[in-house]
Amino acid sequence: MTVDTVTLASGHKMPLVGFGLWKVPADKASDIVYNAIKVGYRLFDGAYDYQNEKEAGQGIKRAIDEGIVKREDIFVTTKLWNNYHKKEDALKMAKAQNEAWGLDYLDLYLIHFPIALPFIEPDKLRYPGWWMDAEQKSIETAKVPMSETWKALEEVVDSGIAKSIGISNSQGQTIYDILTYNKHPISVLQVEHHPYLVQPGLIELAQEEKIAVTAYSSFGPQSFLELPPAFRERPQQVPLLFEVDPVKKAAQRVGKTPAQVLLRWSTQRKIAVIPKSNNVDRLKQNLEVTDFDLTEDEIKAISALDKDLRFNDPGFYLHKPLRIFA
Repeated sequence: MTVDTVTLASGHKMPLVGFGLWKVPADKASDIVYNAIKVGYRLFDGAYDYQNEKEAGQGIKRAIDEGIVKREDIFVTTKLWNNYHKKEDALKMAKAQNEAWGLDYLDLYLIHFPIALPFIEPDKLRYPGWWMDAEQKSIETAKVPMSETWKALEEVVDSGIAKSIGISNSQGQTIYDILTYNKHPISVLQVEHHPYLVQPGLIELAQEEKIAVTAYSSFGPQSFLELPPAFRERPQQVPLLFEVDPVKKAAQRVGKTPAQVLLRWSTQRKIAVIPKSNNVDRLKQNLEVTDFDLTEDEIKAISALDKDLRFNDPGFYLHKPLRIFA
């Protein structure tokens, strides 16, 4: 099968459409990933925070053992969580996460958020979320500069653990900062990106600097309505993107679903997408978003829905806000 790819600054190729592992239950992740590979997915986007890396890796290994794919056919992305930004901690976590996946190496390793939190022993974390104390939702930050964390990731590449590195949930200043001291390129910027949060300046900056962009939460509010109340407050303020006129009209014209139109709105602009679905039909549909084109007017009309509305914002949903995006 032919997989549309984007060439990263590191020289490696990344599929333009992948499968996101956020909110995939660990006890189901192996089978879900295995079946996604059978449908045609080759990019899997994970994170330590998702707590399903081992199981996702088992699903990939099963497909490799059965001869469905080879290791080099699969692109694995995972992320360094905020409690492990110190150099020695980042290196240990990269090794541990690589071992959890069980696939010899990682294709892409990202800094999950551009903020450091105090170290916690990984085996003592009930859930590696934002707060140190799940009941009080209190939170502290740690004095670890981005330069230390980035240089640790460069050692992760030099040691062969990961082939490419990048950042996530970051804005322009983080990019400019890293570009003053990096030896290895920023291969990918992964950000929340949908018609309610277009971030055109950030996308243009990344692409000008040869940084590939991956969009998460491509369906906007849809991903957050099933989360706790603090996460739902903003999504409940706006219509579902599947139901807005510019998306519905484009879908009707091209004979595709609104979801496919939303994904094509990104992929047509060379932005990778990582949707998730447990439905086999929707799995296939989400993968079929590079074989048709939207018109320039349709892309503009969908982009004009922009409200600068961010749903994954710890400056909004945390008890003690972390204003990363201020």
